[in-house]
Amino acid sequence: MTSIPRPSWDEYFLQLADLVKSRSTCQRRHVGAVLVRNERIISTGYNGAPRGIDHCLEAGCLRKELNIPSGQRYELCRGVHAEQNAIINAAYYGVSTENTYLYCNEQPCIICARMIINAGIIRVVYKGEFKDELAFKLLQDANITLAKLDSL
Repeated sequence: MTSIPRPSWDEYFLQLADLVKSRSTCQRRHVGAVLVRNERIISTGYNGAPRGIDHCLEAGCLRKELNIPSGQRYELCRGVHAEQNAIINAAYYGVSTENTYLYCNEQPCIICARMIINAGIIRVVYKGEFKDELAFKLLQDANITLAKLDSL
């Protein structure tokens, strides 16, 4: 009998983040996030418009219309980032995010980094090519463990 290699926990949760991103309604970037405590999922999030608001797939992309480059002027977007939605969804259902790990298929931006710090998340595992040096430094300054997995 041939056995399939069993993924590490980091690989497993990053694969789940890739599945979560398939729900994204952003026209430019699909991102998924999974919040985990003690190897159990407590919340997920993907990037898209707030509850009850037309998604970018229906309303169009404000960033595209305004020709805003990636990584700039985050506030000019109708979407909520995947990391933010994972944190918000935990809060919505009354689940603490203290001492959790966040798995995301992109490095968090500066806005998400600040939320990650204040949410009590202690480790961020990510992949992808998005880079925000200020966010990276802020997370390091807050003693949040950062791990980039390139193998997936």
